Amino acid sequence: MLYVDEGQVLTSAGIAAGLDLCLHIVRRDHGDAVAAEVARMLVMPPQRAGGQAQFIEYRAPDGDAAELGDTLQWMRGKLNEPLNLADITAHAMMSRRSLFRHFRAQTGTTPLRRLLAQRVQRARELLETTALPLTRVADEAGFGSVEALRHHFTRQVGTTPSAYRATFRR
Repeated sequence: MLYVDEGQVLTSAGIAAGLDLCLHIVRRDHGDAVAAEVARMLVMPPQRAGGQAQFIEYRAPDGDAAELGDTLQWMRGKLNEPLNLADITAHAMMSRRSLFRHFRAQTGTTPLRRLLAQRVQRARELLETTALPLTRVADEAGFGSVEALRHHFTRQVGTTPSAYRATFRR
């Protein structure tokens, strides 16, 4: 949703959504033709569909000063390798239950969700800064297949890797 119009209260988040809201007000008050003319002057579409992905950079808390700091750093360095919970537990030298408890306390999530979020973030970086084919992006980010990359990327970012790349690269 780009903006909300509840009659007396209208709101949006971000600059682009604010422009969408302004065009909505012009459309509501003066009609489609005037809104289209204003949109042309702003060099933007007269009406964008809702549901655009929010391209906010994801930075999970590191907790590096805490006891999991070495494990968190180790995980970041091994994003392109097939890691599982047993690998992370062994590196942290903790039982599975302790690892989950400490992980949740220090990062706010589980070890595998953290790993997945970091892999998606790595894929975002590669899509923004390289022309690597999706197969290489999937490998470099640790997804193993383009299908897995597409699935997890779309779930977290709200758009496909190809659409994301098109938004950020010429």
